[in-house]
Amino acid sequence: MKKYRLGIVGATGAVGQEIIRLLELREFPVAETRLLASSRSAGREYKACGNLETVRETTPDAFQGLDFAIFSAGGSISKQFTEDARKHGCVVIDNSSAFRMEPTVPLVIPEINPSSVEKHKGVISNPNCSTIVALMALYPLHKRFGLKRFFASTYQAVSGAGASGVTELENQARSVLGTSEQTSPEVFPHPIAFNLIPHIDEFREDGYTKEELKMRNESRKIMDHSGLKVSCTCVRVPVMRAHAMSLNAEFKHPVNVPDAQAAIEAFDGTELWDLPNALRYPMPLDYTEKEACGVGRLRLDQVFDNGLALWAVGDQLWKGAALNAVQIAELLIKQNLLRVL
Repeated sequence: MKKYRLGIVGATGAVGQEIIRLLELREFPVAETRLLASSRSAGREYKACGNLETVRETTPDAFQGLDFAIFSAGGSISKQFTEDARKHGCVVIDNSSAFRMEPTVPLVIPEINPSSVEKHKGVISNPNCSTIVALMALYPLHKRFGLKRFFASTYQAVSGAGASGVTELENQARSVLGTSEQTSPEVFPHPIAFNLIPHIDEFREDGYTKEELKMRNESRKIMDHSGLKVSCTCVRVPVMRAHAMSLNAEFKHPVNVPDAQAAIEAFDGTELWDLPNALRYPMPLDYTEKEACGVGRLRLDQVFDNGLALWAVGDQLWKGAALNAVQIAELLIKQNLLRVL
């Protein structure tokens, strides 16, 4: 089997570390794992794919000889170095929002729109974590009933803000419980321990946040559904890992719960956990470090004529970021699409 030389930009961060884990777990055919990060992290050593690797500083020439580079270091780094990677013949899979809405850049969830990668010109974008979890639940229902619009309320774990978000929740929880000194919010705009914050990303003039509009805009692009209507509220919750969301969707055709359950069960990458009388429904603890997304609480919506209400959960560090990126790399290999135009 041919092996490939892979770079990870942001290798020392939360998503970068999960990419390394998943490459190993999925036995990705790696010839070299090149760990790239800021100058502050250069020189650190990490185990990666069976070897002890030294982190290098991300520079324009750091991509020489690589087949892929997965970027997980924020939009500014992606914009700064993506063209350098392409010049070296390296295909970029980008986890940031930098290129998601660019018309020439595919925005890919491999279970949903794998053919989109055929049009890539050296850059492929990973969707936002909440968009991925939502569409892993809604897309199989769309195929069966034809999605018209949906409302989403997301409950997003603190690790979505990085390792510092986890530390802030831990420190604040200790403070509230009286086991440590009081701390002030730094990562989040308000205390997160034992609290909910209905605010993720920057507010716009229309009252929505950028995070909330990602759900609408990215869903339209991924599903090739320009008329899709979406209203979303994103909430940060004091949960360590795995995002959850309540979804209410209206469809073009009459719906029923048994057919909806069958569509979810048949869809690769999504599991049906829907036995409410047995207290069986997906929760963040169940889907932490799990590749699949979980769907439950499926029922007829009492507002929409052809509507379903449902609950979805997925690990935003895995399927919402690292796993989806690795799956895109696997898809490029499978379809023999490792080229830069």
